[in-house]
Amino acid sequence: MLKDLKYLAAMTLPISAVISIYFKGYFSYFTPFYAFVLIPILELLLPHDPSNYEGEEREEKKKSKLFDWMLYLNAPVIFGLLAFLLWDITTTSYATYELVGLILSMGIVLGTNGINVAHELGHRQKTNERHLGKLLLLPSFYMHFYIEHNFGHHAQAATKEDPATAQYNQTVYSFWFTSVIRQYFSAWKLQSKLLKSHKQTFLSIKNDMLWYTVFQITYLVIVFFFFGKLGVLFAVTSGIVGFLMLETVNYIEHYGLMRNKLPSGRYERVREIHSWNSNHVMGRIVLYELTRHSDHHYKSSKKYQILDYHDISPQMPFGYPTSMVMSFLPPLWFKIMNPRIPEGMKPVKA
Repeated sequence: MLKDLKYLAAMTLPISAVISIYFKGYFSYFTPFYAFVLIPILELLLPHDPSNYEGEEREEKKKSKLFDWMLYLNAPVIFGLLAFLLWDITTTSYATYELVGLILSMGIVLGTNGINVAHELGHRQKTNERHLGKLLLLPSFYMHFYIEHNFGHHAQAATKEDPATAQYNQTVYSFWFTSVIRQYFSAWKLQSKLLKSHKQTFLSIKNDMLWYTVFQITYLVIVFFFFGKLGVLFAVTSGIVGFLMLETVNYIEHYGLMRNKLPSGRYERVREIHSWNSNHVMGRIVLYELTRHSDHHYKSSKKYQILDYHDISPQMPFGYPTSMVMSFLPPLWFKIMNPRIPEGMKPVKA
């Protein structure tokens, strides 16, 4: 039981944001320092854990509601922190550099405890859990992620057709633009197909993309009403930081790994070899096992606490947080990661 509470370590990121708010000044940057300096250091110091749950223990973990409630806890934490920060920045005099630090801090929390948790809940079978996942996507203006990820990415991962798969030698900065833009338009295309399959029109009540647009605009209107222009600026910029956190994770998850086309013209099915895996303990628990991404794509219905490690999955030399930092330096990223990509997946030189 106590061992299962390890995933509460994910709450250290919102706590780091509270520290940023409380101490202000240069401490406004404590959350990015914690996420991109302290956590990577801890990843290097702590051991890997490649073990999987088996038998009765596995069934026990699968059925335990504790793991679900640790996810649900993120909703009040996210919105409580966001509401307080919106109130605080509009009632307290902050220097510009402090505001930038708080934007980065809130954005990192939106990406890790918001979008990442929304990703897990978006794969659940219960409607209420999926709705909660969509709610967590709202402050990052990424509600379309639910449609594109579940109906697009999981079908097209590790192909050129997938916006969320980074190509060989593509920088993370280029990927931010291509993935953000292509995923949004892909979501609309998928929504259009879903509407046609149900013989519904664009203005149908079943047009979720339309609802997402309404919800996100309404969110900004409410923020403007209560917190003015500064509140809107903070909400928008922290939301952008949030979804760029997601896109950086997308970048490292599938970078350079491509599926082969079969003689029929279709792609081979997604296997454990088409996502980067990491068993670094700190990244695993802070990101709710997102780092066992290979198994997630192999069977997306699995809950995070029982995701497995597979020997054949390509292994990252570092954990996901450390790899995110490394991706910000493209020459270093290419030097370390390109040799690890299987030869059969690399582009053929002319």
